[in-house]
Amino acid sequence: MANSARNLKIRNSSLDEIDQALIGLLSDNARLSHAELARSVGLSPPSVAERLRRLEEEDGVVSAYTVELDPKALGYTLTAIVRIRPLPGQLHHVEKLLIESPEVIECDKVTGDDCFVARYLLRSIDELDPILERIAQRAQTSTSIVKASPVKRRLPPVP
Repeated sequence: MANSARNLKIRNSSLDEIDQALIGLLSDNARLSHAELARSVGLSPPSVAERLRRLEEEDGVVSAYTVELDPKALGYTLTAIVRIRPLPGQLHHVEKLLIESPEVIECDKVTGDDCFVARYLLRSIDELDPILERIAQRAQTSTSIVKASPVKRRLPPVP
């Protein structure tokens, strides 16, 4: 069974062990064919196709198949986490700026003192100030540079 599949847990769910195994296999390699998946879980390719269709369309468990890129291979050597607190009346303007910024690869709207936590990819530290200056008139920011990511993005436990 794939490593990701071992991390999946069942709690009051209609997902059986085969569904979990398919999800784990696809999370490790979304390009696996129905035939390869079928061999791994002991089903026929049409049975696998039907299970995947159900997981996508009926259950909504699988929402996308994606590609993971290595930012360093593309020249992005630095990741910055920026906490953003919009000034009064600037929330929607700041949100629009974040959405339109190609350097922002992920952003959460959060509770607490800050309203947004954004993850930026940068080629060098020299890019940081011009990026922050674009929102400086509309928000206060606090920036942290990522040294390492001991936990990469992973699947949530499957209920």
